[in-house]
Amino acid sequence: MKVVFIIGNASVGKMTVGQELMKITDLRLFHNHMTIEPVIEIFGSYNGRITSRLRDVVFEEFAASNNYGLIFTYMWAFDQKSDWDYIEHVKDIFRPYKTEFYYVELVASREVRLERNTTENRLRNKASKRDIDISNQRLIGADGKYRLVSNDGEIPFDNYIKIDNSYISPDIVAQKIKTLFQL
Repeated sequence: MKVVFIIGNASVGKMTVGQELMKITDLRLFHNHMTIEPVIEIFGSYNGRITSRLRDVVFEEFAASNNYGLIFTYMWAFDQKSDWDYIEHVKDIFRPYKTEFYYVELVASREVRLERNTTENRLRNKASKRDIDISNQRLIGADGKYRLVSNDGEIPFDNYIKIDNSYISPDIVAQKIKTLFQL
């Protein structure tokens, strides 16, 4: 089994690149809002504990399946130990299945990300982003509160790449990932 973590700041293109990567590989996409949105819809607000529990069920069942692999998107705050621990938690679920892990960090300027925050694909898949003013405020707030771009050499894992996808189309980024990691 293969697990590809696509990590990066808000609205950097994680889901969109994941969608393109899924089209050209046998990987399945599990973007982070696939659990966030139903929790918000049912409970009326974001609840991290419930979201994590739902993700664990998906990870456990997927790990035990015969699927080729999974793409998981995640906004990783590199200055938060809890986020490092969460990645290890996810990997622990998959490790008994001899899983290979890959890490793709996407980066783009705030200006580019604010433009992407209003794309049709994003708004269709992420109801919580449809109030653009609030969504933009959250994006800017997260930029100020967390360090969401890794420092050079900080990611200690094999099979890691950082891609500035500011002006590269998602399908080209996906092809680059597929080729590099032989997916």
